[in-house]
Amino acid sequence: MTQATTRRRFLQLAASLPCLAATSRPALSRDEALIGNLIRDARVHPRISQRMDFISRALLGIRYQANTLIGSSRQPEVFVVRADAFDCVTFCEVVLAAAMARDFQAFGNSLRTIRYENGKVEWSDRNHYFAEWIRRANEKGIGRSVAMQPSVTVDKIVNWKDQGRRQVSIAAIPRATFQANRHLLAAGDVIGFVSRRPHLDFYHTGLIAFGKNSEVLLRHASQSRRRTLDERIDSFFDANQVSHVTLTRAVESA
Repeated sequence: MTQATTRRRFLQLAASLPCLAATSRPALSRDEALIGNLIRDARVHPRISQRMDFISRALLGIRYQANTLIGSSRQPEVFVVRADAFDCVTFCEVVLAAAMARDFQAFGNSLRTIRYENGKVEWSDRNHYFAEWIRRANEKGIGRSVAMQPSVTVDKIVNWKDQGRRQVSIAAIPRATFQANRHLLAAGDVIGFVSRRPHLDFYHTGLIAFGKNSEVLLRHASQSRRRTLDERIDSFFDANQVSHVTLTRAVESA
């Protein structure tokens, strides 16, 4: 799908927002109504990977913005739902939660479950490190790790800004292993890029997508490009000297 086609689709969804918002009590915000429409339209796809691909494609071209969440060790946490701007993690969270949900209320519950350890909207409960995000998603049955062999274990003690000191263990896939096992990938797989920095676990994340010629794409909120976009994953690997990644696949609901 071209960027122009994606933009037309986004505008079509936006055009239908007043109807959805007018029938909701209380009225949904514009971003909430857009997400609600995406959830509705995605339900024609039976598999969660298909819904993630559909929803994430509709959100291409949205601007990048860092620090979209509100809350800190000194500021009360606020439950943030946005579709007008994403960082790399919130893009994946919103797409996954919308693909899991049957309506907007269920989306909110899913997003809280994904974003927070115990679903509580509190700074201390938020998954500050992506290694924790992955581990807890797997423990809750939201996702499962995609195994590729040979893999390695990366153990770190992370301590990034004011997010607290943690010991993390990452089952990481070397670049060569990933490249040799591309047939195991599925659209919507959440790919994490392991950091070489000693006190940081991951430096980026996004979703696996496929191009019209079946080439593997990274669909992500790009800080350097200032928007959500698709780019060939080989180009991203080369430009960022990627050494290890992780893959998490959403689990089909019962």
